[in-house]
Amino acid sequence: MAANKILLITGVSSGFGRALAQEALAAGHTVVGTVRGAQAKRDFEALSATAAFARVLDVTDFDSIDGVVAEVEANVGPIDVLVNNAGYGHEGVMEESPLADMRRQFDVNVFGAVAMMKAVLPFMRQRRRGHILNITSMGGYITMPGITYYCGSKFALEGISEALGKEVAPFGIAVTAVAPGSFRTDWAGRSMSRTPRSIADYDALFDPIRKAREEKSGKQLGDPAKAARAMLAAIAAPRPPAHLLLGSDALGLVTGKLAALEREMREWEAVTVSTDG
Repeated sequence: MAANKILLITGVSSGFGRALAQEALAAGHTVVGTVRGAQAKRDFEALSATAAFARVLDVTDFDSIDGVVAEVEANVGPIDVLVNNAGYGHEGVMEESPLADMRRQFDVNVFGAVAMMKAVLPFMRQRRRGHILNITSMGGYITMPGITYYCGSKFALEGISEALGKEVAPFGIAVTAVAPGSFRTDWAGRSMSRTPRSIADYDALFDPIRKAREEKSGKQLGDPAKAARAMLAAIAAPRPPAHLLLGSDALGLVTGKLAALEREMREWEAVTVSTDG
């Protein structure tokens, strides 16, 4: 990736956002990171006196996003890369989880990301260049019981990313959906929102999954610094991928899902084509 790119990364206080910011700064780039408060702003800007800039922004404060992006364009410089990293995991069986939990999950993971994209696109379109990375999840391809709203939000962001990529390709703008597997971030720990359990019928299915996730937290295979370097490689590519899986677990699980889907389509092929004409 050529030097002196300006990256706008949402949610740089921890996880992939912090790892990507650190790797980008080390590679000589300028990073503008969104944070949730004044202390986090100071902590982030301490990473570099000349190249780390923080802006206090909640991505669900939709009315503030355009102003923040315009201010960054005016005072820091042209945003070359937007990385939609801000997000969290909601854990809860669907029947037990209130609709308010789903709205919050989609507000952050989907609406916040879309609002950020809509804010940077006029500038990128005018310049006829730019790159948007949306951090999705292998949960945007595969599903597990007990993270229904989360998977729904990541499936949505995968679809939006792919369709947007087709809309903006004529303007020299690339869109990449980055789908990590299990990494050593706070996703399954401090960052996860959990709906209280209430229906005993789901205990046998869900309890072992929750226990396994809690036991694995902090011991996942994926290294966030290596994920960051993979994202920088995608940003540097002359033809960036529309979809990028990160982690051997993601590769195995998504490959298995696609194979199972193909088997099911073949099994039901006669019924599928019976509806024509």
